[in-house]
Amino acid sequence: MIQQPSIQPPRSAQAAVKGYSDAGKSIGAPTSVSRVNAGSERLTSVSVGELMTTEPYTIEPTASVQLAASYMYEHHISCLPVVDGQQLLGLVTEADFVGRIVALGRRADEPVSEAMTENPIFVSPEHSVLDVLTLMTEHRIAHMPVCVEGQLVGIVTQTDIIRHQIASSVFIVGDIARMKSSKKIAEVVRQLPRLLCSLVDSGSSVYETGRVVSSITDAVTRRLLELAEAELGAAPVPYLWLACGSQGRQEQTGATDQDNCLILDDRFNADAHGDYFAQLANFVCDGLHESGYVYCPGDMMASNPHWRQPAAVWHEYFEDWIRKPGPTAQMLASVMFDLRPIQGEMSLYEPIRDAVLTSARSNSIFVAHMTTNCLAHRPPLGWFGRLKTEAEGMHRGMIDMKKGGVVPIIDLARLYALSAGIPLVNTIERLASGAQSPVLSQLGAENLLDAYEIMSMIRLRHQVRQIKRSEIPDNFVDPAQLISSERERLKRAMKTVKDIQSVLGNRVAVVGR
Repeated sequence: MIQQPSIQPPRSAQAAVKGYSDAGKSIGAPTSVSRVNAGSERLTSVSVGELMTTEPYTIEPTASVQLAASYMYEHHISCLPVVDGQQLLGLVTEADFVGRIVALGRRADEPVSEAMTENPIFVSPEHSVLDVLTLMTEHRIAHMPVCVEGQLVGIVTQTDIIRHQIASSVFIVGDIARMKSSKKIAEVVRQLPRLLCSLVDSGSSVYETGRVVSSITDAVTRRLLELAEAELGAAPVPYLWLACGSQGRQEQTGATDQDNCLILDDRFNADAHGDYFAQLANFVCDGLHESGYVYCPGDMMASNPHWRQPAAVWHEYFEDWIRKPGPTAQMLASVMFDLRPIQGEMSLYEPIRDAVLTSARSNSIFVAHMTTNCLAHRPPLGWFGRLKTEAEGMHRGMIDMKKGGVVPIIDLARLYALSAGIPLVNTIERLASGAQSPVLSQLGAENLLDAYEIMSMIRLRHQVRQIKRSEIPDNFVDPAQLISSERERLKRAMKTVKDIQSVLGNRVAVVGR
């Protein structure tokens, strides 16, 4: 029985402004801080209120099971909200009739309140379709009541969403959840390139596309963990599987590897439990690789014992990186500060996250090193605003839109978030929330968000073209293949990043004197 209180609508990201004078001016792209709310043109801007059935059929809790069944049959509906007046008490579905009435031999004259799902999950009309799809997928439910202050105002079903053009990702996730082997999961994931093309071609935003693509990786990971436990038995101590890197930030594209780790309960005993978690981690990492999420070249995966440790060890890792912020520590921090829990015991991570945010923002030396790290990746923009391409090798004449494009902005967003103690890990959300802190102005956030959208979309469109040519997608774009207006937007975006990096560089130089 699912019991969960009403969830609150997503918090607006439009707050913005504190006095930090950034270099650069608006680069004129039609985007803004508000894209976190309104920029997800299809998945996040379509509200449940636009899709729901208003004034749905309902039934009172004292009505009989037989009456409820007759009502559903007569009106061709698959669920009935149970209400007292308009106050939602529960939900009865076709599955409830099978599992709670027929299977248990209940009498037809019993009240429907004995068979209903009590306190069902519900949403408000303002929730986006993406929010509802995520909840339906996580809890494997097909009906979602829509309420205002506990009063039923409508209901939305998977059938309603099927009729909506963006539902394909949910069905991929649903298929993954039903697969019985890693091989079968990999077969389902083969639909992902086609979905990516559909999202980009239909005008989905960078924010939306990253969330959808990453949600499929999350689903693969969760199902592999379930299959691993089915094979190995229940875990001997609690654990938490986390994603880092682009999956952690929910920014995956068509070219991605896997970055993940395991936090284990401090009761973990290497001799007694080590083999179990080694097998579990290898099962999941191998399964991800089989599905196209290739092994991390730097071995930053849970299959590496170094990234499969008790919570106390993880505390030590982060404290060492903050206290001794050398080049290696900065490299690790750039990945591991983007952690996002996928499945397991959340309480293993929250104390670590809170301690890290407190420690990081109060350590000026660490922040200075993080700032220096932000200057390591520079946009390839030369004299007179000319684009600089790779000088040699197989990518000669091309621009690395990851290393020289989005990574500098990702690094800046991480710096702003850590400096302000913001727990968010998504780049767009970090920048939007950073505008509320002392370290980033609204203009700075607007400029970086514009630049990020421009460069990310150029990268995504490049990958879509490669997929359509049956090529393996990568991050190397030939600027000669861009139309002139796109090249100019790219140059302006890179100049924005370069100007802000220059401001940071000057600050580091002043502090170092």
